[in-house]
Amino acid sequence: MTSKLRRFTLRATMAALLAAPLAVPLGVHADEPLKIGFLVKMPEQAWFINEEKAATALGKSEGFSVVNIGTPDGERVLSAIDNLGAQGAKGFVICAPDVRLGPAIQARAKKYGMKFVTVDDQLVDSAGKPLADVPHLGMSAFKIGNQVGQAISDEMKRRGWKPEEVGAIRISDYELPTARLRTDGATQTLLANGFKKENIFDAPQKTTDDEGGFVAASPVLSKHPNIKKWVVFALNEESVLGGVRATEQLHIPSADVIGVGINGAGEAFAEFQKKEATGFYGTIAVSSTNHGKDSAENLVQWIKTGKQPPADTQTTGKLMTRTNWLDVRKELGI
Repeated sequence: MTSKLRRFTLRATMAALLAAPLAVPLGVHADEPLKIGFLVKMPEQAWFINEEKAATALGKSEGFSVVNIGTPDGERVLSAIDNLGAQGAKGFVICAPDVRLGPAIQARAKKYGMKFVTVDDQLVDSAGKPLADVPHLGMSAFKIGNQVGQAISDEMKRRGWKPEEVGAIRISDYELPTARLRTDGATQTLLANGFKKENIFDAPQKTTDDEGGFVAASPVLSKHPNIKKWVVFALNEESVLGGVRATEQLHIPSADVIGVGINGAGEAFAEFQKKEATGFYGTIAVSSTNHGKDSAENLVQWIKTGKQPPADTQTTGKLMTRTNWLDVRKELGI
């Protein structure tokens, strides 16, 4: 190769290098919008679907993207955080399948330099205390439980039921603090209104869905055939609906059942639209839309401005029944 040709080749190579874009290291995404994750324990439930939709809609309007991932167990939680880290996400909102995963989630987020906030269920540390420095947005679980108990008490009074002839099915998972607080709140209010303590029966559930409620409630009903009137409460409306289905299987008339749930989502709406009223009397509706939108907004502002959201924001709900569900749904933006 001549010296002239070598000089030409060198100039061409340098020009090509200068014209080429700079290489971007793996995991770094130049000129991409801010990306966050939204991780939920039961992605098939209407409550979580609404939360994810609200967060995604907010992202579209405010210029950030949301990666929605279902995380029904601990392994998939950690895998999802790894996934988000590889995508260059700056943080995530999470409702974990087990609140005791707190330290593991915190360590994995730290590995990728991601901020995160919790929604609905608050993570705890190894001592069972709320995880420090992790902002939370949830329901005031005990107060919402109080609302459930009051709604049941008021409806019992309206129907003229005598407390001594009524049984209560308390469907709950005492490993989940949120569930315990909600059912304890309902129990407190029922007792304050004259309900008989000896007529409240625990129905431990393995899953917090319709099937879990049905499986938990059925043995209780079978053990107490002498009780003709029943009330049903739990941590959410899906579990209560399962309990109501159990009463139907035993041919207990719907007029002799008062089930009150918590959330205000698709399954409750479907129940209220049935031609004939069922034993599912109502639900304490909370805006899942607002929970999704507000938690995502809190996280994004924290990432952008460095200002950490409040440590613990608590919301309450409103009784939604067959007669007012359309108005309440509109009011809460569900």
